[in-house]
Formats: sequence, structure tokens, C-alpha cells
Amino acid sequence: MGSGRRSREVVGRAERLRGAAAGVVAAWGAAVGAVVEAHGRIFWGLVRGELEGIPVERLKEVTEGRLQTGVLAGAGYRTVAQVCGASAQELVRIPGIGGSTAQQLVGAARQIAEAVEQSTAVRIDPARPDGDSTELLIALHRLVVAGPGARRAADEARELEAVLAAPLGAAGPACGWVRGLVAGAGRREEARRAVELLEEKVGAAEADGAPLRFAQAGADLLRPGAGEVEVWVEFEHRAAEFYAELALLVEEGRVGGVERGASEGHLPDALAELVRAERLDDAGCTVSLRGYQAFGARFALARKRVMIGDEMGLGKTVQALAVLAHLAAAGERHFLVVCPASVLVNWQRETASRTRLGAYRYHGPEREDARGKWLAEGGVLVATYESLRTLPEDPVAALVVDEAHFVKNPAALRTRLVAEWAGRTERVLFLTGTPMENRVEEFRTLIGHLQPELLAELPTGLGVAGSVAFRRAVAPAYLRRNQQDVLTELPDVVRVDEWDELSGPDRAAYAAAVAEGNFMAMRRAAYAEPAHSAKLRRLRELVAEAAESGHKVVVFSYFREVLGTVGEALGDVVAGTISGAMAAEARQELVDEFTAVDGHAVLLCQIQAGGLGLNLQAANVVVLCEPQLKPTLEDQAVARAQRMGQIRRVRVHRLLATDSLDRGLVERLRGKAELFDSYARRSDLAESAPEAVDVSDRALAVRIVEDEQLRLAAAE
Repeated sequence: MGSGRRSREVVGRAERLRGAAAGVVAAWGAAVGAVVEAHGRIFWGLVRGELEGIPVERLKEVTEGRLQTGVLAGAGYRTVAQVCGASAQELVRIPGIGGSTAQQLVGAARQIAEAVEQSTAVRIDPARPDGDSTELLIALHRLVVAGPGARRAADEARELEAVLAAPLGAAGPACGWVRGLVAGAGRREEARRAVELLEEKVGAAEADGAPLRFAQAGADLLRPGAGEVEVWVEFEHRAAEFYAELALLVEEGRVGGVERGASEGHLPDALAELVRAERLDDAGCTVSLRGYQAFGARFALARKRVMIGDEMGLGKTVQALAVLAHLAAAGERHFLVVCPASVLVNWQRETASRTRLGAYRYHGPEREDARGKWLAEGGVLVATYESLRTLPEDPVAALVVDEAHFVKNPAALRTRLVAEWAGRTERVLFLTGTPMENRVEEFRTLIGHLQPELLAELPTGLGVAGSVAFRRAVAPAYLRRNQQDVLTELPDVVRVDEWDELSGPDRAAYAAAVAEGNFMAMRRAAYAEPAHSAKLRRLRELVAEAAESGHKVVVFSYFREVLGTVGEALGDVVAGTISGAMAAEARQELVDEFTAVDGHAVLLCQIQAGGLGLNLQAANVVVLCEPQLKPTLEDQAVARAQRMGQIRRVRVHRLLATDSLDRGLVERLRGKAELFDSYARRSDLAESAPEAVDVSDRALAVRIVEDEQLRLAAAE
């Protein structure tokens, strides 16, 4: 083959590849543009509505009272929206407003508008399927169906277009002797080098399968749009995927949404910049990562030994899997996940459905066979805390410890075993939504497993140090985001404390338990006489209300005896009971059956079991039979329903008795919740007193029993 013919063949291949790349970029741009346009109609309508509800007098607050707004009101400007829609030139025509004042008014209005924009989120309500929401779902559905592969293909195509553009422009003189003769020797040499570069780049892209990826992405992005009924049905079942695509566009700045600091856990600027610069290869993931999830994975990669303490429902599992997939793409083969038995099945499922990694369970009689396959084939070995006692010290590239607050006690065997594994593993990732429950010192223990050098910067009296100093010190090892900051699409949680008086039989059972000093019996006394139980009566009413609306209900209690009583009272609507004694596989099967029920159903859960590692978003009514000793235990349980993908408002009903320990317990636990907020969440609360830091469950129980004994004695 002559050099000219060969050059033409190479250039032809390059042009065809660039054409395919350009097609994918155009198709992706059109698909994203449709989402941006549909989202904009809803978003800016919400912003305008909010600004129209803000009186013009609020502009004084922005300028600390320096602006007089009475003249504006007299001229017909009643709301901030009206001022935002005006220019300084228009305002200066109003008698009494000069040029400087007009500029200040426009600036103040714009400042309020920006704050509204940052706090406004588009929520799609299946109960109100209006035309704008339908158009947005149709546009998003195209991206959901195309999947993360289309986004990656578009990024790859964009880069390839840029790489091929210059050499294609320079290769012309090498494609024919006439053009080469006219071009001159210098340009002929430049053209020859351009053809060589094109042959190298095109050959590499073809060998890597780029043409096939472009063809697949183009077909997915250009398929006919879904119908109205289809997209609403799809949204009901795949809401998390729809919102994930929308959230990515928010992170990219294509559509309005929350400010970046919230999604980055408000880390110090220098640290956040370091994390953003960390490369993340998510090609091994089969789902799209939200921006805050990608940031969490980058945080773990950049810092190597960290704890992600995101609130329940934000996808800590997928962030950890993204880290493992990245390491696998870099050539690492063996990873270990340690978790409670209750979430072991969930880790297997998530690994298989969200990554291309193999998942093996080191648990039960076949655990050694599973370990052998893992050693031979690579992937993720999922082990329980207990099984670490028999797991050989095989080298792993990364250790993930789920529900890491289980290793907060330095004296416990499982803590020592995890510490040994962490000590010999370069990369360690702790996951927990509850890093501290009663004692801030327990948080120090977890940080000590990861980056012990940070402990020197943390004074022993953390209550005195205060939350701001604490979070600043642990930032290199700890990242936390809250639902309200990053999952702005979630419907609200409505919490209702259902106060009632104990019935006569309830009071008798309660008084007997108080006299015995039996704290647990005091907590169960409201259900001792089912036929006369005030709490049980209210529970039946709540379930009946949910049944009328076709809602699913999950009922939590600390006590199996209480759940047994509730089950007998509710009858056939109960799908089953999850207890701590139930095997992890059986728990997941029961949740699957509950989710599959068409319409109303009730699931009973022992809160220690049902509040951990299960996805209960099929339910949007939660009933707590009694207040818990740890506020985080209640939060975990509620978060199993209020999590990514939930599209209905979650109603939480806590059953309480006025003339019992419930009142004092609720008041005391409010202080514990505030302590957690101060240290584990981002918060500007005042510094906590040292004596509030250490309140054990046992001490709390003793104090409440004594208080109730005194109260009842005084009432006699």
C-alpha cells in the first residue's frame, strides 16, 4: 500500500471515529439539554414563588437596616421578586431613590434571591403529576435508561474529539501527491507525523472498544422517548436513579441546587481542594454516583484511612464500593468487608448489583470454600465481626468496616480484632451513621484506629474543647453529610409524639414494675394488658388510617414481647416480624416479601435488628412503640424508610404515656441528641458541658427508676 493510500485509510478511520464521537457528544448534549430546560421551568417557578412571598421590608435585614424601603412600597414594589425583576435604572426613577441606593437595593434583592436558589430543590410528587413534572421525568428517563455508561462514553468521546482534531487538520498533505507537492516539505513532514499520531490514537481506541461503546451510547440516547404513564410507573420504582441523574447535573452546575460546601461536609478549604483533585475511576461501578458520593470516595482514596459518617440513607455502601472498584481498576485484587451478620447479605447484593467485583461470604459452613474462591479469583470477601477470629491473615488492599461504632469499646474482642486488621492494612474505611452515641471518648477510639496521630491534637476533655474545635481536629479522618443538606428531593419527615394516658390496668402494671425497680418492665407496662392498652388502641387507629390510604407501615419496638402483642392485635395485615434472633437471609427475604405486597401491609421489627442494614423505603408510616434509650437508635430506624429513593412523605408516630417514665426519658434523650448533633454533625451549637458527655444507659435507667419511685410515692 502506497504512503498516500495508507494515509487516506488512516485518516478515514479517524474521521469515522471522530464522527461517532461527535454523534455521542451531540446526543448526550441534547438529552441533558432537555432535562435542563424541563427542570428550569419548575425550578425558576419555585424560586419566583418563594421571592414573591418575601416582603420588600426584608431588604433591610440584608443591609443591617441601612436601606429605607418605604419609598419602594409606595411605588408599588411589595415583594423581593419585584425588586429582582427591576434594574437600577428603573429604580432610580422613583422619587427619593438615588443611584447609589438603587444599586444597593438591586444587590440586596439579588443576595436574597441567591440564598433562595441555593435552598430550593425540585421534588417530584407522584400524587400531583402535572405537565412540567411529566416532561422532566421523560427527559430524565432517557438518561436513566442509558445508564452511567452513556455519561462515560460522552466524556470519552469529548476527549477523543479534542485529541483527533489537530492531527486531522494537519494530515491533509499526506493523503495525495498533489496536495503534498503544493504544501511544501515542512508541511509534508508535519502531515506524516500527524498520520502516525492518528494511527496510534485510532488503533488504541479501536482496540479498547470505543466504537462499540459510542454506538451503544448513541442508540440508548436516541431511542424514542417514553410515554407519560410509563415514566411515572418507572419513577415509582426507580426514583433514586432519576434523582441521581438530576443530582449529577446539579453538581456540574447545569441546573440549580444546593451549594457545594454541604456535599463536601464543610471540610476546610485546603483539604476539600485536595480531595477534589483526587482521580476516581468509576468504570467498575454499574450505577451513577451522585456528586457527594464521588466526593466521599475521593476522600477515602486521598486520605487512605478515614471514616465516612454520613447520615443513614445517603449511600455509604456505594461510596465504599466505588473505592474498591477504583482500586481494582488499578490492579488490586483482594478486599475485605467486615460487618454485622444482619447486613452481610446486603453487602453481597450491593457488591453484585453495583460493581463488577465478585462477592464472597466468609460465614457459615462453606466459608472456607468461599475464601478459596476469593483468593483465586479476587474480589470482595464479606465477613462478620465474629468470623474475624478464624479468618487467616491474608493480605488485602483495603479493609472496609461497616457499622463501625460496634468497635468503639477498646476492651471488646471484636475491637481488638479489627484493630489488628487495620494495623496491617494500608487503606481502611470505617462506615457508620452513629460514630458517637453517649460518650465523645468513643469517637476518639474510632479515630485512633485510623489516624492515631490526630489524637494528640484532641484534648481529653472534649466537652470543654467544644464541637467546632473537635470537628476541625478530626476533619482529616472524618467526613459527614446530612440528608437535609444533600438529598434535597426527599419528602419531609413528619414526626408526631402520640401522648395518651395509661388505662387503669396499664397504671397498675406500671406501678408494680416501679415498686420492683424493674426498668425494662416499666418500659413494657403499657402493653401488659392488651385489651385495655391505651398505646395499643392508638396503634390500631394509626394502622387503620394507613390501610385506608394503602400505605405500608413498619412498627418498631425494643421488646419481642411487645411485638408479639402487637402482632396478635393486628392480625393478618402483619407480613411478619424481624427479630434479633432471625438469620440475615431470612430478614432480607421478609423485607422483600413486604415490599412486594400490593398495597397496605405491616412489618414488625425489633428495633435493634430492623433498624440496621435493611432498606424499608416501601413503608412511609413508622410507629415507635416506646421511646428508646439512644436517640440514634430511633434515627437509624426512621432512616431505613426515609432514604434515597423515597418519594412519599414519611410519618413517624412515637407512642408515649403522660403518666409514666416516657416524659422524663424523652426530655433526657433530647439532651443526648443535641450532644450528638454538636460533635458528629455540622453544628454551631454552644459548647457542651463536660458532665453531659458521659451518660450511660445504666445510669440513665437508675436515675429514671428513682425519679418514678419518688413521683408515685408523692402521689399516694
